[in-house]
Amino acid sequence: MFSLTVRDHVMIAHSLPRPAFGPAQGLHGATFVVELTVRAGALDANSTVMDIGEASGLLSAVLDGLRYRNLDEHPDFAGRLTTTEVLAQHIAVGSAEHLRRLGHLAEIEVTLRETPDAWASYTLALAGATGSDR
Repeated sequence: MFSLTVRDHVMIAHSLPRPAFGPAQGLHGATFVVELTVRAGALDANSTVMDIGEASGLLSAVLDGLRYRNLDEHPDFAGRLTTTEVLAQHIAVGSAEHLRRLGHLAEIEVTLRETPDAWASYTLALAGATGSDR
């Protein structure tokens, strides 16, 4: 399996209003380093998983909908806690439609790093991917 990872960051505000989240229950800011990893069983006609610039642009475009936003007021998260895990899933799903069009990708994984020592990820299979290990 081949993989390609690109990285960006996003600054958001949110609250996690449950006792389990301690001081993070109140409104606070967070900066996440976001990694998008794309995996394929076979390379494309250019001998790549995908174009790095295209992957970087896609991740940036998905993050633009979140940058500098209070996620407590973001319609995509109405009634949901915006945990790191939920944000990773949101970014993966937001990336998947474009990536499925490439046809040969097997899965994507989005990792959000809160600190160098703490992160969460979400992996999404891209149905209909073609290709095999060579």
